Amino acid sequence: MSVIKKINKLSQSEFIKVFANIFENASWIAEDVYSKKPFIDFEDLSQKMINIFSNATKENQLKILRNHPDLADKTKIGSLTVDSKKEQSNAGLDQCTEKEFNEFKNLNDKYKKKFGFPFIYAVKGKEKKEILSNFRQRSLNDINVEFIEAKKQVKTIASLRLNEINKKWKKFFLKMEW
Repeated sequence: MSVIKKINKLSQSEFIKVFANIFENASWIAEDVYSKKPFIDFEDLSQKMINIFSNATKENQLKILRNHPDLADKTKIGSLTVDSKKEQSNAGLDQCTEKEFNEFKNLNDKYKKKFGFPFIYAVKGKEKKEILSNFRQRSLNDINVEFIEAKKQVKTIASLRLNEINKKWKKFFLKMEW
């Protein structure tokens, strides 16, 4: 049985458990997309999920932006979602020097004060130096440009998380079908 057929057969609670954190702490998107079953393929599911975010009210989009954690906040590393912890850890943000942690903290504080939401950047495959450089540069943007960029980054993160789920499920079902 294909991955999408298995996904289409999930109960609502099972589906939400799998897809609840595609958008940081926004299970309502998983709940909404569940009502759009059956999905033609995994791309269909992914696109419907991204579209729910894209078409959400500005208020709901801001809530999702605000649900994202600060990057390299060593005081909150233990309270990150599993996905965020993995993403930040793979980028080495849990291994910053004291100087780097301080720079992230200062940038996070200034950024949130200026824009009203945390700096969001899809860190997968990125290194601290590139992340810090992007952070410094984007801090100079105006609110409209940065809101658009933050939404773009949220969609990139969601797509990466969806791709990760798709790979895991394919691998799991390939093992079972022998």
